[in-house]
Amino acid sequence: MTNIYSIIALGGIVLFLIPLLIMLVGPGNEKSMKITEVLTVFSIFLMVSAIVWLWISFERPPMRTIGETRIWYAFFLPLIGWLTYTRWKFKWFLAYSLLMAIVFLTINLIKPEVFIKHLPPALQSAWFVPHVIVYILGYSLLAASALVAFRQLFFRSGQLDSPAVNLADNLVYAGFALITFGLLFGALWAKVAWGNYWSWDPKETWALITWLVYLIYIHYRFKRNKVQKPRTAMWLLMAAFFIMLLAWMGMKLIPAAQGSIHSYS
Repeated sequence: MTNIYSIIALGGIVLFLIPLLIMLVGPGNEKSMKITEVLTVFSIFLMVSAIVWLWISFERPPMRTIGETRIWYAFFLPLIGWLTYTRWKFKWFLAYSLLMAIVFLTINLIKPEVFIKHLPPALQSAWFVPHVIVYILGYSLLAASALVAFRQLFFRSGQLDSPAVNLADNLVYAGFALITFGLLFGALWAKVAWGNYWSWDPKETWALITWLVYLIYIHYRFKRNKVQKPRTAMWLLMAAFFIMLLAWMGMKLIPAAQGSIHSYS
């Protein structure tokens, strides 16, 4: 079944690369953007179809490994990019979203997962699916806000683009709400699986740190009335994204997390 991951990764790379290339080398007029939108929606539909197929074939939610979650990110990021484009018409943001999906799928292609059909007892909980899905979607929105911050900091000289900074704020608000639910669902799941709502496990601790850093960002933006020092806010957003990556991939990067109750391999 390892080849299935590679096939999905390769197919997804091709699907997302086509609309991305049209955006980068096409005429950039309204007609070409309509074609880009249609191809993006088609690619998103096929990606979610692949996820549904994996779910049915595996007889479990395809959320057990980091590689499987990358497939979800490759679905959510283009979806967020497309929805954002339909609302604010940021072409560059749609392009970044497609590019990030390609990056996630390329990692899966280079380093395919080993198929594991069964779920350990801790994952056989009604809270497993809602906890993971809200976190993946929340992290996708927060990653999208980091894309905005990255472009503002490194690809703009002089004054920052106010509409783009406001877009970052809106993405953070939505993502923060979702990871808040993720923390709550995780606590309920922990109570069922291990008997305690919270155990200060490394994974839990870094998830809480991530939540607190994004809360600091939100308060900073409100305190500064959203017009003062936006560049500092963008740097804070980049730092928050780095901490989020530690929370997501901490099981492999943090030595203290090797014995975590969240390590199921």
